[in-house]
Amino acid sequence: MELDSSGLQVLSREECFNLLSFAPIGRIVFTDRALPAVQPVNFYLDGQSIVIRTAIGSKLAAATRRAVVAFEADKFDPELRTGWSVTAVGQARAVTDPIEIDRLATLPLTTWAPGSRDHYIVVEAEQISGRRISETHSNAGAIPQPTRG
Repeated sequence: MELDSSGLQVLSREECFNLLSFAPIGRIVFTDRALPAVQPVNFYLDGQSIVIRTAIGSKLAAATRRAVVAFEADKFDPELRTGWSVTAVGQARAVTDPIEIDRLATLPLTTWAPGSRDHYIVVEAEQISGRRISETHSNAGAIPQPTRG
């Protein structure tokens, strides 16, 4: 098991994709008027591509056309102080091919937000990395918490 300089387990590319395949929510990081922006999104992992549904006129749809973006998903247990985080970087593209749109529409990708979400964005995960903190590592440097009485 490889550890980084902070003592966190470094995840393999395969482990990163496996964890992403089970995460229902992620965060896409993009540029909005020359400033960084982060938006939570539902997504589906299609092979090594991250598929997001949004509204065609949304800020996210406009900002991610042919842009390099970051994508992050994670899961943490605050009581056990365990969890993982995966970050992917790649170019986002709007899907315009009707055949690809039809195929993506069959994916089990449901959105939580109301309204029409018929615009697909695909992020090709060109770079991916992840870290995990396990119970054994998280307790090693734990600071005792005050007791409440």
